[in-house]
Amino acid sequence: MLKKHILLFLLFTSALCFRAAAQRPITSKTTTNRILFIYDASNSMNGTWQSGKKNDIAKSLISKALDSLKGNPNVELALRVYGHQFDYRTGQNCEDTKLEVPFAKYNVDKIKAKLNKIKAQGTTPIAKTLEKSENDFPPCDNCRNIIVLITDGIEECDGDPCAVSRALQANGIVLKPFVIGIGLDPNFIKSFECIGNYFDASDEKTFQTVLGIVISQALNNTSAQVNLLDANQRPNETNVNMTFSDMFTDKIIYNFIHALNSKGLPDTLKLEPLHTYRIKVHTIPPVEKDSVIITPGIHNIIGIPAAQGLLQIKMSGLVKNNFDVIVRKAEDMNTLHVQETNSEEKYLTGKYDLEVLSYPRVKFNNVEVLQSHTTTIEFPAPGIATILRSTNGRTDIYKEENNGLTWVYQLAENSKSENLYLQPGNYRVIHKPKSAISSSFTTEQKLSIKSGASTTIRF
Repeated sequence: MLKKHILLFLLFTSALCFRAAAQRPITSKTTTNRILFIYDASNSMNGTWQSGKKNDIAKSLISKALDSLKGNPNVELALRVYGHQFDYRTGQNCEDTKLEVPFAKYNVDKIKAKLNKIKAQGTTPIAKTLEKSENDFPPCDNCRNIIVLITDGIEECDGDPCAVSRALQANGIVLKPFVIGIGLDPNFIKSFECIGNYFDASDEKTFQTVLGIVISQALNNTSAQVNLLDANQRPNETNVNMTFSDMFTDKIIYNFIHALNSKGLPDTLKLEPLHTYRIKVHTIPPVEKDSVIITPGIHNIIGIPAAQGLLQIKMSGLVKNNFDVIVRKAEDMNTLHVQETNSEEKYLTGKYDLEVLSYPRVKFNNVEVLQSHTTTIEFPAPGIATILRSTNGRTDIYKEENNGLTWVYQLAENSKSENLYLQPGNYRVIHKPKSAISSSFTTEQKLSIKSGASTTIRF
């Protein structure tokens, strides 16, 4: 019973939104809303439906809905019909679809007159009709193209309406279509959900209400806010880009850099309600929320966990040379981000492994980033080693550690001198002239590096 009351309330509030939208101009001065009504005039529409034939009732209720759009300067309407040109008794004709009224402003009366003449008699080529509808929309720089399909039956011509609808949306021809099922067999409903936003009109009253809801949604964007939630579930995170993509086509619809208003609350966005969204918040690492549905007529609140803290990487000393630092999730070898030393960056809360691209590399594991906290990692500045050679040859630098040597760097064979930033510590430089034909000509020198100091050795 509670679900029934909620449904009736939603239908009532949506109908109110429709009436309000019909009585006022669209707020945008530049966007034209183009609605193509696709009407099923197949033989099954001759079936009875409560007070009369489906065809007669549907045409009457559509005409009443169209009256509410009269005089709207930002709306263009068109009518395509299928199943009305050839009698099914003469054979199935899967090309029976025609644009009866092209797009134009203030053509409500023309569409109503054409509807009154339509006789239901043919078959149901839904896929072919959707395919043909691509050419019904003339080129337009700033138009919202919308299809409203009104039908009582499923595809009868072996076409794939879902694939055609997906292509129309992916190619930017139309927004996600609306489908209104008139007394449709419940077993067939699933086959329409992949075409677009499906509404089930099981009786005349519901059809009238649903038609109002569809037109309201077709004409109006709705409001929403994205709450980027911190670790305490408060909407305090902000100033990060959010990409809104259509889940059905993967097409990017919006990019918004999140902001808080003057009251410190997430600001209000105007969103097209005809998409099911995937929202990607470009934090480090990014977070995603799938299957976000915008409900028209209300203010939508979308919560996404995005708790963050600052990571500051400092290098002590006066050396001006900065190093890149690879940042990875803890125990994950994939590079997440590259941050420079002497900088700070926001990350999602959690643990990270850092690798400073110095000679030798410096690693910090399991560095924890906390909510609204600055985690500081500091290491000493390098020293400068100048290597001078009187002869070309193989020269390698090793660091002394753990009673052994760890290779650090190989100098260019044909360079007589090279300056190199090295982390503080003890090193050995091992050199063999290029012309030497015996290993006994190998020489080595010890090298001690101090932070910020310069040291020179010669071979």
